[in-house]
Amino acid sequence: MKKPLDFLKKIKKNNNRDWFLKNKPVYEEAKQEFEKVIADILAKSIKFDKKLAGLEAKKTLFRINRDVRFSKDKSPYKSNFGAFINSGGKNSPLPGYYLHVEPGKAFIAGGCWMPMPDKLAAIRQEIDYHFNDFKKILSQKEFKKYFGEKLSAEDKLVNPPKGYDKENPAVEFLKFKHFVVVHNISDKVLLSPKFPQYVADVFKAMYPFNQFLKKAVE
Repeated sequence: MKKPLDFLKKIKKNNNRDWFLKNKPVYEEAKQEFEKVIADILAKSIKFDKKLAGLEAKKTLFRINRDVRFSKDKSPYKSNFGAFINSGGKNSPLPGYYLHVEPGKAFIAGGCWMPMPDKLAAIRQEIDYHFNDFKKILSQKEFKKYFGEKLSAEDKLVNPPKGYDKENPAVEFLKFKHFVVVHNISDKVLLSPKFPQYVADVFKAMYPFNQFLKKAVE
C-alpha cells in the first residue's frame, strides 16, 4: 500500500485540479495498487462469505472526486481511498465490509450505516426478538479482539425509539441509528505484506454480525 499512502499524503497538501491533472499517472498507479489489494482481500474473503463470489474489485471502489455541492470544504479530491465490499454492490443497502485508507486515519468497518427507516425498524425488531443471539455474536472471541463489544454510538438516541420500553433488555442497542463496527489500523499495518490477510481476518470476525443484520433487512 506504499503507492496509495504516498499519493494520499501528496494530494492532501496539493488538493487542486492543476496538481491532480499533472500527477494523474501517479494517481493511476496508486489506484491500481489499491484495486489489486482489494482483489486479494476479496479472494480471501470469499472463503467464508460465498456471496462475494463474482464481485469485481474495481466495482467496490469509491471515486477520488468529492461531492462539494453541500460542503463548506470545496477541496475537489478526497484524501483517502475507500472500498465497500457488498454482495449487492457498493451502493446496496445490505450490510457489508468497508476499507478506508488514509495516512494516520485508516480503518476497517462494516454493518449498516444510516439505514432507511424501514430497514432501521427491521434491525431493531430483529435485535428485540433475538437479543440473546445478538449478544452471543458481540461476545465472540474474534469479534471482541477487533471491535471490543461496542458499536458506533454516532447519532444514538437519548430515549428508547417509539414502540419500545425503557425496561427492554436490549434498549441500549435499540437506541442506535447506525449498526456499525470499526477497527482502526496503523500505517505500519497498511504497509505490511500480510495486510490483505489481516483485513480478511477482520472481515471474517465481522461476518456473523453482518449476517444477523442481513437477515433483518432482506
